[in-house]
Amino acid sequence: MLKRNKKLISAITSFVMVLAIVLTTSSNVFAFFNSSKAATPVFQGKAPKYVFLFIGDGMSYPQIASTEMYLGKQGRLNDLVKGGGIEQLNFSKFPVSGAAQTFDATSFIPDSASTATSIASGYKTLSGVINMDISKQIEYTPISESLATKGYKVGIVSSVPINHATPASFYSKVPHRNEYYNIALQLADSGFDYFGGGGFLSPQGNGQTHIYEVLEEKGYNLALDKASILNLNNKSGKVVAINPDMSVDGTSLPYEVDRKQGELALADFVRKGIDVLDNPKGFFMMVEGGKIDWANHANDAVASIHDTIAFSNAVEEAIRFYNKHPEDTLIIVTGDHETGGMSIGFAGTGYSTFFDKLDRANTSANDIFRREVLNPYKEKHTMETAKLSDLALDIKYSFGVLIPNDPEARFYPEMVLNANEIQRLEAALKQSMTPSNQRNYSQQERLMYGGYEPLSITLTHILNNKAGITFGTYDHTGLPVPVFALGKGQELFTGFYDNTDIYRKMAAILNVR
Repeated sequence: MLKRNKKLISAITSFVMVLAIVLTTSSNVFAFFNSSKAATPVFQGKAPKYVFLFIGDGMSYPQIASTEMYLGKQGRLNDLVKGGGIEQLNFSKFPVSGAAQTFDATSFIPDSASTATSIASGYKTLSGVINMDISKQIEYTPISESLATKGYKVGIVSSVPINHATPASFYSKVPHRNEYYNIALQLADSGFDYFGGGGFLSPQGNGQTHIYEVLEEKGYNLALDKASILNLNNKSGKVVAINPDMSVDGTSLPYEVDRKQGELALADFVRKGIDVLDNPKGFFMMVEGGKIDWANHANDAVASIHDTIAFSNAVEEAIRFYNKHPEDTLIIVTGDHETGGMSIGFAGTGYSTFFDKLDRANTSANDIFRREVLNPYKEKHTMETAKLSDLALDIKYSFGVLIPNDPEARFYPEMVLNANEIQRLEAALKQSMTPSNQRNYSQQERLMYGGYEPLSITLTHILNNKAGITFGTYDHTGLPVPVFALGKGQELFTGFYDNTDIYRKMAAILNVR
């Protein structure tokens, strides 16, 4: 017995020593499995001159699949084999595809700062940290910065604020992603050639010099109206081009479902970026479809689908460029993580989906409906005077669902709200009419509404379910993300690997050390 106990004690001691070594040398268990231990990718050939990296923030397999099913109107087909059933997005047709793990240094469910750092610099870090290690002392160098020193021009494009986590990971190094003014200053100091899309969060910091003034002092030309943006070319110098027609938040492009005819889209900023960056030495452009993430946080399948289409339209600009320079161009399309836990399937619709029902929705739920319909209504009414019927026409226009006595109910019976749905909406309206700081949610209500406006989010869930779609969270998930590649070095992106390997594969192809 004593001998066996000594062996057991010895085994436990050895295990603890090994674990201690792992923890002290790798900082944490996740880092022990970091793909930095993997073999360095090998690329034999001339580096491409033109590289596009597209990141669909919050985009994984569910977001892509739901968009392709919507475009193919899968819900209307009886025979998917004969009738097709999906319309592939341009990037899902790329000749090479792979998949990447997304966990960060301490969590299987990461945020955009840590995942974008993994892609940009090749290292795992903490959620919220940009291009720094978990001690927040060591800085990492993003591939965009390395390429700039090699003579490549560099462009950064996003549909959300340009100093948000994902774009910031390609030009800044900060201990926390919320240091927006500091990030903006690092943007100005980067010397990169083109920034386009969304505006700036905290443009004056705490009463400091407006970032526009800083940018002009650093030699940047500001393109702040449509005509100026459309006139950009490779003689425009260093440019910051900010969309003049922002979403109601004032810093991001409108959701694609809300974008008005004639307003600039993400694809426009990619096209103009090509015009600005095009030169004989080459360029690197990172493009983020950030509103995909925002839509899925809000569980808005309609907004998610339309922004994924907008993202695909942006990729199309790169494909057109590739067709002119196939021997010198590489296009990579991926996501940083999945958002919302989207699932194609709902208990109430069984094996059926009805994506055509989403056609009747005309606005985003958390943006236009909440801010332009519900908020003004709340200013004019109290809980006692508020009635769901008052909002029936706006609800019909925004979500396509009908109250039972609507004149169109007999023509669209599948869109008529049932008794349970009416009850849920009336309860949600009551909560919406209560000031947010006075809402006393039950545990079930917290799960139902999350941090969103109760009526808006309930309408969103009802429409999603009618189409056969559900969401499991208002946050990110730990799903892997797809990686698609086209062009010079595309063969390196096949397989299943870590997101840090996206950096290593790019570095090998571009001869970055």
